[in-house]
Amino acid sequence: MRPAWEVREDETATSWYTVRLAFPDGAHVEALAVVGEGGVCVEDVQARPALCLDDLAVLADWIEEPLTEACGLGAGADGAAGARRARQGRPRGPEGQRQVAREYRAAQAAGVDPVLAVMGATGHSRREALRMIARARDAGYLTPRHVRY
Repeated sequence: MRPAWEVREDETATSWYTVRLAFPDGAHVEALAVVGEGGVCVEDVQARPALCLDDLAVLADWIEEPLTEACGLGAGADGAAGARRARQGRPRGPEGQRQVAREYRAAQAAGVDPVLAVMGATGHSRREALRMIARARDAGYLTPRHVRY
């Protein structure tokens, strides 16, 4: 990680960083990230081999803490770095699908929106939560959405 440039306005600063992640198997990711008052934002990504959508969605989480520490922002009073909602670690595959199904069914039993419950449990957007619910349905952990007679 190295600074690319910085823009100062009054007492606030926005900094751009180039970030390179290299993995033992030869894969690498290069990104241009912006750190400001709102947290970390990824502006450009190049990866070899290409990232899957799930990995792209968590790229900011991978680099958020090192970037905020490098900028001196660190953790706030509540222990969270920046203002960004941190995604909780979630198992992938069948265990992740079972967890999504448990959250979904618990929300249904409590009479609350199950999609919002999955969003809150995983930290993902509505669209990604719906995808995870669909994967759990396809795997048989949830009943089909519509029953045809």
